[in-house]
Amino acid sequence: MVRMSAEERRESVVRAAVTEFARGGYNGTSTEVIARRVGVSQPYLFRLFPSKQEIFLAACDRCLGDMADGFREASDGLTGEEALHAMAEAYQRGIAEQPDRLLLQMQMYAAAGAAEASGDRDFAERLRRGWLQVWDAAGEALGSDEGEVAQFMAYGMLINTMVSLGYPPDHRVWGAVYESAQPVVGAPAKDASAKDASAKDAPETPDDEDPGSGHAQAGTRAESQSQARTNARAKAPAETRGKAQAETRAKTQAEAAATAQAAAETETETEADG
Repeated sequence: MVRMSAEERRESVVRAAVTEFARGGYNGTSTEVIARRVGVSQPYLFRLFPSKQEIFLAACDRCLGDMADGFREASDGLTGEEALHAMAEAYQRGIAEQPDRLLLQMQMYAAAGAAEASGDRDFAERLRRGWLQVWDAAGEALGSDEGEVAQFMAYGMLINTMVSLGYPPDHRVWGAVYESAQPVVGAPAKDASAKDASAKDAPETPDDEDPGSGHAQAGTRAESQSQARTNARAKAPAETRGKAQAETRAKTQAEAAATAQAAAETETETEADG
């Protein structure tokens, strides 16, 4: 039986922490819950990470690092508008396929604010340093104009808010963001429950804690298969997104025309009364 390395064990904890902290927040998530998801005891968990803070920071670093890498990969060889829209599309696709990463972002902002309020500036500063990875990755693609970077990141925060609040892809609010960052109407949602079930049914128990367990390898395979199924789903055609946007514009124009007509009629009636 192949033994898991310390790095592999840490990786399993980080993956579990992303999920648990995304859903429960920093204060609402216990290390016991994370240990249970991984399939190890709390004492063993603290052999891998010295504290709950360090586990949370590792999960946030993974989330933000993956986001920054996604921006760099999407914008590789591109500049200006092409780079911007490539990153916007990559971001929308990323949070659609892995919604826990979006939720963890929101929990991270709350945790940083709470840490500052309680005087734990070191914890908050470490979270800010992690977030700067994303800002810098966008800046590398968009150039030295920090105004453009700020606008791109502001749109990203707007997208975070709309997705977190559950606005459907065909809602009018999506017409306010880049077309490339709009969700695809009719695109299948990621089945997070299947992944959760596989993680719970096949905990990644280290060999030296439970010598008879072979579930660690099975858990890794199950997660890989789940991710492969997600990646294999056909992406809805761009025409669908364009059609939805065209319909939104047409509706807006019709409403504007109706408003103008009503105003003209009111003006005519006023003149007649005079």
